[in-house]
Amino acid sequence: MITNQPAFPSDFVWGVGTSCYQIEGAVAEDGKGPSVWDDFCQTPHKVSGGDTGETACDHYHRYHEDVELMRELHIPNYRFSISWPRLLPDGKGAVNRPGLDFYDSLVDTLLAHQIQPWVTLFHWDYPSKLQKLGGWLNPESPGWFADYARVVVERLSDRVRHWITINEPQSFMRFGHVDGTNAPGLELSLPDRLLACHHVLLAHGRAVETIRETAKLPPLVGWAPVGVAAMPESCSEADSTAAQQAMAEVPETLWSNIWFNDPVFLGEYPAAGLQAFGRLVPNYTTEEMQTISSPLDFLGLNIYTGTIVRATKGGGFTSVTPEAGWPHTAFDWPVYEESLYWGPKFYWERYKTPLYITENGMANIDWVDLHGEVSDPQRIDYLSRYLAQLQRGIEEGIDVQGYFLWSLLDNFEWAEGFSKRFGLIHVNFQSQQRIPKQSAYWYRDLIRSQGQPIKG
Repeated sequence: MITNQPAFPSDFVWGVGTSCYQIEGAVAEDGKGPSVWDDFCQTPHKVSGGDTGETACDHYHRYHEDVELMRELHIPNYRFSISWPRLLPDGKGAVNRPGLDFYDSLVDTLLAHQIQPWVTLFHWDYPSKLQKLGGWLNPESPGWFADYARVVVERLSDRVRHWITINEPQSFMRFGHVDGTNAPGLELSLPDRLLACHHVLLAHGRAVETIRETAKLPPLVGWAPVGVAAMPESCSEADSTAAQQAMAEVPETLWSNIWFNDPVFLGEYPAAGLQAFGRLVPNYTTEEMQTISSPLDFLGLNIYTGTIVRATKGGGFTSVTPEAGWPHTAFDWPVYEESLYWGPKFYWERYKTPLYITENGMANIDWVDLHGEVSDPQRIDYLSRYLAQLQRGIEEGIDVQGYFLWSLLDNFEWAEGFSKRFGLIHVNFQSQQRIPKQSAYWYRDLIRSQGQPIKG
């Protein structure tokens, strides 16, 4: 059915998101330095099809067109990331003025079109020069990140209020430093991955301190981890408890909600992880934990799918394989809309911090039809299902204050290259032609009606 009342609060924040390496291109223009993803893309057999981010969506040259498309779609908030090596080619030291000028102009263009910028400082494009010095394993890395953050905030904070420090630490640590399937392609030992994660957490905290010390406008500061979501197989209390247990796991891969977020919001590593890892956990000081837990205004959650779990005898749980024929996205992720209920519910109950969904969307098989249009009914249905579950949580008192759809544009999807299309706007990667999909107009109408078209 279609609801006949607004489904979301009147001040609910609607937006879209992108990341610099996935859309900008211009990887060696105007003084930009190389990133680990530039290096990774040049390594044979690492990226599907041998694709690279060299051109991507050419947003660096076409940002005026992309902002105009957002205006036409009535998108009021835009989350994007800054390229660290575009601003600091060596990762530290001399500032590349043309890089700063690009983001300065992007922010001005957004504001001129009544679109609020939400800036993410790090979305995986770590500077190559710093990686050669040890990357996140180097104890100086939190300081490098804080210095970079200061450059950004000093330039943009007279117009930007919303800041996200780091995007999906679980992802770039798991796939880039444990499995080696993403940049920088490392397979670290457990002690080293724990050390690198600690430095990432310190970098986040140092950046929060820097933003609050430096910002010219009163800042709203958060970060955006993966929201690892588990859903109970049934309505039983035992299965519900099992889902909560699954979301509080701390495996050796560090694909964990609480290993990253307990230090940030509770000021301590979770006891389960400390007990499991023992002496392998790096030494840290009280002062470091105080820095890591610098107060945040919000928690961003990136949630696309989840895992169904059932309780087992003795108080444990097991994951449940999707039924044969269960709907999957083009990324082969099962469509579990209740992940956008159970995930926020877990975080809200554990941390009592305002939430934003900073990424949610689906990879679909989209193409331009004979009429020059792009029909994507599966994406519309996916979004309707997920947003209905988000509405359910809000009605129960979960403090979710906004939603950013991933993504504005079809883009470079990391190790999958250009094979996965997440965008509201179809991009021809040869001609760079942009065509809004049917879902883009659906999302426009949803924003206009403050969520009315949500199917229940």
